Amino acid sequence: MFAAYAARIDPDQPLNGLELGERPEPTVRHGWTTVNVKAASLNHHDLWSLRGVGLGEESLPMILGCDAAGIDEDGNEVVLHSVIGQTGHGVGPGEPRSILTERYQGTFAERVAVPTWNLLPKPKELSFEEAACLPTAWLTAYRMLFTNASVRPGDSVLVQGAGGGVATAAIVLGAAAGLRVLATSRDEAKRKRALDLGAEGAYAPGERLPRRVDAVIETVGAATWSHSVKSLKPGGTLVISGATSGPNPKATELNRIFFLELKVIGSTMGTKEELEDLLSFCAARGVRPVIDSVLPLDRAREGFEKMAGGEQFGKVVLTV
Repeated sequence: MFAAYAARIDPDQPLNGLELGERPEPTVRHGWTTVNVKAASLNHHDLWSLRGVGLGEESLPMILGCDAAGIDEDGNEVVLHSVIGQTGHGVGPGEPRSILTERYQGTFAERVAVPTWNLLPKPKELSFEEAACLPTAWLTAYRMLFTNASVRPGDSVLVQGAGGGVATAAIVLGAAAGLRVLATSRDEAKRKRALDLGAEGAYAPGERLPRRVDAVIETVGAATWSHSVKSLKPGGTLVISGATSGPNPKATELNRIFFLELKVIGSTMGTKEELEDLLSFCAARGVRPVIDSVLPLDRAREGFEKMAGGEQFGKVVLTV
């Protein structure tokens, strides 16, 4: 079957390790099933894998891709929950959780094998391309906002780095849930897009905000950390799920964190139940993922190049 896969690890030039070509059909073990992939979306996790983060040379070649929507063996339209081993289903209780492609072959292929437990029905209101955007970036944003930040309608939220998959999802979901969303981006066009998606205000990174916020959604890391901490109200919550600009800020702002009793919460992906809630929320409220571009699988390299260059606004989707 045709697939996009990591053939080599290159920390400095990750796309040097990306190959497109034929790979063996997926192996199905007890408690697993095969899904015919209709659409899959790119995440920064795929770039980090090519850099060797969470993926070792001993696991190569590894088909990339965490997210997918497709058709299961019984002809049902399904969405894949990308966290393997969360409950032990299909792998056993002793295996730690992992994101697909850290241990098992991924979704940038004609077919993928996953534990049957990891499949959810695709709502009829969502296309395959839309549904394929949800299991990683959108689920991460959903958990950051509603589980870890515990924000409620009327609360204010700052989303750093509008344009990335998680940040864009947080803007759309926050606005749909009645939050007062502020956003930042280095790019003026992306700031305008954030306003179009429901943000009340959009600002350059580090720019003084009109008011402090109840929560910050942080995926940028070192470059925006100080601004995130300084933008919170006393008792506010900073939720971080990524560090695309690096993990080590120049100042940790510890004095501000303890004096103002701020909360800093790490967040990774989400549960199957949260994905089910997210799917229902999108279907019921008419919320749709922001898709930057849709490419056939054999043009996957173009999608990777766009994501690596930070050129996209929303999700890049690959179709099979």
